[in-house]
Amino acid sequence: MKYLYIKLIALTLTLSACNKSKDLAQVNSEFKADNNQYEVKFNPVSPQYKLETAELVENYYKKYINTGSFSGGFLMAKNGEIIYEDYTGYSNYANKEKISANTPMHVASVGKVLTSISVLRLADKKLIDLDESVNVYLKGFPYENITVRHLLNHRSGIPYYGNFTENPGVWDRKKTLTNKDVLEILKTKSIKLESKTDSRFKYCNTNYVLLASIVEEVTGKTFQEALKQIILEPLKMNNTFVFDDIKNKDTVTQSYHANNQKMHWDYLDGTYGDKNIYTTPRDMLKLDKALYSNKFLSKNMKEQMFKGYSYEKKGANNYGLGLRMIEPSEGVGNKYTFHNGWWRGNKTSYVTLQKDTIAIICFNNKNSALAYKTKQLAGKLGNYPFIEQPKD
Repeated sequence: MKYLYIKLIALTLTLSACNKSKDLAQVNSEFKADNNQYEVKFNPVSPQYKLETAELVENYYKKYINTGSFSGGFLMAKNGEIIYEDYTGYSNYANKEKISANTPMHVASVGKVLTSISVLRLADKKLIDLDESVNVYLKGFPYENITVRHLLNHRSGIPYYGNFTENPGVWDRKKTLTNKDVLEILKTKSIKLESKTDSRFKYCNTNYVLLASIVEEVTGKTFQEALKQIILEPLKMNNTFVFDDIKNKDTVTQSYHANNQKMHWDYLDGTYGDKNIYTTPRDMLKLDKALYSNKFLSKNMKEQMFKGYSYEKKGANNYGLGLRMIEPSEGVGNKYTFHNGWWRGNKTSYVTLQKDTIAIICFNNKNSALAYKTKQLAGKLGNYPFIEQPKD
């Protein structure tokens, strides 16, 4: 009987593994590239709109963004059509390698949009349950009440890894910190939550490191390979990748101080999902266009992504699932959805104005806040709640 019992357990585990392999094989097939699967038919943009808006955007860009110290790429699009774009500066200042439309740039926290969408697409395929406990996917994760959704909307209460790794005995800061290290520290070092889970919003990179690890566990692939399969290859985002090996740091676009001195790298530069995704404005536009397709993300999943979750404080600022938003009072203006980024000298902005089918994308590898001027530009392109316009 004991032998029979052991054989039954082994058979059950084998069947479970086979079913999981079968599910993954099915998903692998579903995520394969398809030229037309996610195409959205927008109304054509009128020649008059193109002409007038291109002039408006160019004037704004030259006056408030590309003021002489900007280094990066800028793009504004309507209905998926590029109305205006420009590229300037250097990906490697020492070698005088110029930034072009095909230069992948570190987009800092704008990369959270891609991390979030990878999770949401897996949720659409029933491989992830957003309201399931994280410890179902990451064995040994010590906080039982934290769900995948709490990571996505920054309501987990987990502290920032850059803070708790400074505590004595937690981490040797001469060693590069990885995603696996972050999870292992949470498992073994009794890191206390900063706040009760789901009690308040607290933006935290640790959440998105853990989300990338969940994607890896669910797919059985590295985050780099999983992102390729789930997003990059289907959308032909050929100039986008996850930077997951700091030994290759001299091969990617560098970031700079205002005086053109290269930014340093340190032990915090090894994690991904929260940052370390490199892309271009044109590739980001491909992702933005796909967000209008109910085949890329289901209508229900997009509704969950684009709604706010944090109302414990009064105010218009909120956060969805991988997107920031400003929700003005009724009659004041339309909801403004975006994500900014900052890491080292990389300051970036992605704005998606779905009511007007407009995207504004600005990636900057020189330490300045010029990329964040996209907020005021949105106020010139539609009814968005920004009255603090720069004076013309």
